[in-house]
Amino acid sequence: MEKIIAENGMAKCTAVLKKCGLKMTAPRLEIMQYLNKHHDHPTAAKIYSELKKKNPSLSRTTVYNTLETLAKHSVLQVIFITEKEMRYDCNIKMHHHFVCKSCGTIMDIDVRCKFLDEMLNGEHVVQEVHGYFKGICAQCNSKKGKKSS
Repeated sequence: MEKIIAENGMAKCTAVLKKCGLKMTAPRLEIMQYLNKHHDHPTAAKIYSELKKKNPSLSRTTVYNTLETLAKHSVLQVIFITEKEMRYDCNIKMHHHFVCKSCGTIMDIDVRCKFLDEMLNGEHVVQEVHGYFKGICAQCNSKKGKKSS
């Protein structure tokens, strides 16, 4: 269940919901599919505005409640990289994030944490790991380099 959906889109979403004991509802499926296609760690507001275009009857409350339910059942994770907003990520395995201070992009990065191994081999049970790096992404850095030339 590290990634919600592989190639089988709807079937995989349905299987994940069943495994978590959740009913299959249209909003849950839509949100899960949206997150699988958009790895930019969107906010609830962005998810709502994008899905509203396809489904005008969708309510903001439904999106927020659905995200909360999916997070509660570990179908997705909520990340708090900035103080102002919650972002959503369908990659539920332990990983870190890189935040571009120029464009605001948030991307997954796999960084091996030496302290995690110590924690896992000790008496503690690690359930979440939150780590992030801030800087300038490659795309913004290359634009900056072109401007200064």
